[in-house]
Amino acid sequence: MASVQKITLSASRDIPFNKLVLSQSNVRRVKAGVSIEELADDIARRTLLQSLSVRPVFDTEGNETGMFEVPAGGRRYRALELLVKQKRLNKTQPVPCVVRTGGLPEEDSLAENVQREALHPLDQFRAFQTLREKGLTEEDIAARFFVSATVVKQRLKLAAVSTKLLDIYAGDSMTLEQLMAFTVTNDHARQEQVWEHLSRGCNIEPYYIRRHLTEGAVRATDRRAMFVGIDAYQAAGGIVIRDLFEQDDGGWLQDPALLDRLVIEKLKAEAEKLRTEGWKWISVAPDFPYGHTAGLRRLDGHNVELTEEEIATRNALEAELDGLEQQYAEADEVPEEVDCRLGEIDTALEALNDRPIAYDPAEVGLRAPSSASTATAAYALRAAMSVPRTSRRWSRSRRRIRTLRPTVSLAARPIAESSPSAPTVLLGRRPKPRKTTASSPCRNGSSPS
Repeated sequence: MASVQKITLSASRDIPFNKLVLSQSNVRRVKAGVSIEELADDIARRTLLQSLSVRPVFDTEGNETGMFEVPAGGRRYRALELLVKQKRLNKTQPVPCVVRTGGLPEEDSLAENVQREALHPLDQFRAFQTLREKGLTEEDIAARFFVSATVVKQRLKLAAVSTKLLDIYAGDSMTLEQLMAFTVTNDHARQEQVWEHLSRGCNIEPYYIRRHLTEGAVRATDRRAMFVGIDAYQAAGGIVIRDLFEQDDGGWLQDPALLDRLVIEKLKAEAEKLRTEGWKWISVAPDFPYGHTAGLRRLDGHNVELTEEEIATRNALEAELDGLEQQYAEADEVPEEVDCRLGEIDTALEALNDRPIAYDPAEVGLRAPSSASTATAAYALRAAMSVPRTSRRWSRSRRRIRTLRPTVSLAARPIAESSPSAPTVLLGRRPKPRKTTASSPCRNGSSPS
């Protein structure tokens, strides 16, 4: 039996950096991957993790010159060179090197890059997860690997998918895009259930996976969610699931029952604000059944007209506002007292312009609530759950956007003892104007001095 020839590994030694030169035999010509600057910062943080492959430089007579060329590890050499130029590394600092003598230098450079196996994405996801479990924050991980915090969050989210699905992905039976789709929920049982169901069919596209995983959830763009507000929903214990890899328009609300309860509560709160107008009873609902308003007639209200004194006041305020805006149009910053005055004018004008709506009692056969009447009646209230209207008013110190309450629609059924079958009418009501007080806020949100 022939003996197996034993191999001999190339010797390694520490060589001062100023004894190294970059070889022209390095096969890498195209820049790719991490930049030299980022690699230099990485070496400065955790030192050199991989030795350089070098070869002795000979003179014309074949004698060693004491210098070594670097055919494999050129990017590491350039990163060390940058650190020396930045005076972060001594030029005589010993560098760990593997000294090669046999073969061709071009072969060394090619083999080092060709034989290198890229890390599987799943191993990278799990490595980020391990670093997170060992106490590093997402920002720390992002800084150490020169990626954004969003990328770190995405990879941590992928690592948190069901272990069963990760094994399927590792076995190349699932694409990365499909794995991304499963991150919209943290429910592993649901993830596995959807995969088992869809993998038996012909459609396992990522969008179809997302659709199944979000069944029963309410989109953040739903009128109920916009009416209540995501912050209020989460404050009540609701969970919002997000898609970190696709535009999700705010995500999905996982608890529709909680959302409906919050809608009713907010509608009731809006109804309570109207009780002072004299209505006999108020009922609220997110929506009325089909045909609820059949046979009804619409009652058109009218804004309460301004008195001559109010008209004069409004004209004076508008003139003052125009004068202040023209005076400070080119100013970088408005004085605090002027900003406070602008806020007071805004508030006063809003109170004058947002007039209450009055209704003609003759239209319904009894006295209807108005700004000057508090007769009792009954109505069902339905809030128009839409995006709140906004109004903008100029301010050099801060461009302030005030959010107004949503417009409310009222369905009113007057009740008269002598006429139990009185007709139902529809009323329209705008939000009540904000009252002007001595403590009205300034435009920039501060209180007047």
